[in-house]
Amino acid sequence: MQINLEGMSIAVLGGDERSLVIIEELLASGAVVNTAGLPADLLPAGVNCLSKPEAGLAGVGGVILPVPGVNEKGQLYCPLIPKPLVLTRELAACFPPGIPIFTGVIRPYLAKIAAITGLRLIELMERNEVAILNSIPTAEGAIQMAMEMLPITIHGSCAIVLGFGRVGATLARLLGVMGARTRVVARRPEHLARITELNLVPVPFAGMSHYLEEADVIFNTIPALVLTGKVLERIPAGTLILDLASAPGGVDFQKAASIGIKAVLAPGIPGKVAPKTAGRILAKVIIDLLQEETFGN
Repeated sequence: MQINLEGMSIAVLGGDERSLVIIEELLASGAVVNTAGLPADLLPAGVNCLSKPEAGLAGVGGVILPVPGVNEKGQLYCPLIPKPLVLTRELAACFPPGIPIFTGVIRPYLAKIAAITGLRLIELMERNEVAILNSIPTAEGAIQMAMEMLPITIHGSCAIVLGFGRVGATLARLLGVMGARTRVVARRPEHLARITELNLVPVPFAGMSHYLEEADVIFNTIPALVLTGKVLERIPAGTLILDLASAPGGVDFQKAASIGIKAVLAPGIPGKVAPKTAGRILAKVIIDLLQEETFGN
């Protein structure tokens, strides 16, 4: 069935290049788009660009916040404009009751505002149809970063992936295809079995530190402090660590720097390396959900 949001008004507040792609897809579906927090010169024709976000909220059928969401100061992620928008309690109260509020991740500030004002939040990055597809540009971008920073090729390198979730699985498979000697650290027995089936080397979490001594590059996808100071002391100087987990990541960055290990926190890779692909992934899910809201399943 062809997607049709003809006449539905949607507000897009803040965001980056992914938001611009989402806006294009919304317009193509027939929606009316009101925006704030994005530069007018980058917006396609037909968008209502507003200086005050509250002016574009009356009667909207949904609100789209940035993928990184809202920080602890209440600021929406708005890298394309000089001054970010702030999601105050007063602004949140202007959202029509019951409508879906889409965001990539729900951080504590936004959760608190939602609890106070009754916002109905939809966390896109927790949905498998988003996260699995989003793992593709994340994995490609992470390997691109590693290729730029390493003095050796990925082929033949010793690469260790910490975690076998949606990003870890895609990344490990891609590294293996590229010829890296790939070891994957996981806790769950079924994940260790799947890693073996992929012809990669499974490493139980408890035995992780014994393998880190061989690493040329380590990719962390676990959103917890796993590379502590004690663990880092077993890693050779010159090893590259790319932390793909959400901030603050899973690495003791201060300790890493003190012992000559280059550790880089690299969240939000899809929006940086493949914003069009990432935007289309998000747009499809958002539009499908909006259509379900309007017309039912």
